[in-house]
Amino acid sequence: MQLATVHGNATATVKYPAMTGWRMLVVQPLMVDGSPDGFPLLAIDNLGAGVGDTVMLTTDGAAVKEMMKSEASPVRYAIIGIQD
Repeated sequence: MQLATVHGNATATVKYPAMTGWRMLVVQPLMVDGSPDGFPLLAIDNLGAGVGDTVMLTTDGAAVKEMMKSEASPVRYAIIGIQD
């Protein structure tokens, strides 16, 4: 798991079929001290995170496949929690 800040939404006119109905957000991974860690990423979200929220990301492929109920998915990052 890694913390990240939500910077905005991403839209696609065409999506891979397994991604239909999923929101895509632009997130910036964070270091322990809160500074940016690398480049922004795209992550799927079904929790309703918004711009400015700090979220928890997972890169666990098995968890993402289970969450999406799809064995064939191009998704690597998924939001699994929103920090209070």
